[in-house]
Amino acid sequence: MVASCLCDAVRVETRDTPEFLHECNCTLCRKTGALWAYPSPDTVSVKGTTARYQRTDKERASAEIHFCPTCGSTTHFTLTEGTIAAFGNTMMGVNARLADEAELAGVELRFPDGAAWAGAGEFGYVREAVRL
Repeated sequence: MVASCLCDAVRVETRDTPEFLHECNCTLCRKTGALWAYPSPDTVSVKGTTARYQRTDKERASAEIHFCPTCGSTTHFTLTEGTIAAFGNTMMGVNARLADEAELAGVELRFPDGAAWAGAGEFGYVREAVRL
């Protein structure tokens, strides 16, 4: 999957098509407009320079959001140092909204209830998954 920002200054490429995507309803995901794929960091290539943001409304941010400093598109997230220390560098998020729709055909779209998630354990879902 190839995801590129609006001005094409940042490109995020993954080796594999995601098995599923998350359209989360938490504040961070809603306000960044992201549709997250979760590849392993060792399967991702990021080209271009990004600006970064860590949320301040939580006691401990678990993700650092990356976005294009020119056009503002949210491109991906990486885990914070504290999260990596606790759980390992096991995943990152790539904003699949920046990919060509044809690359996502047949991928399952899930709707986690991140707004109600306590920060540990499994997500609840606000509605049934669909196939793109």
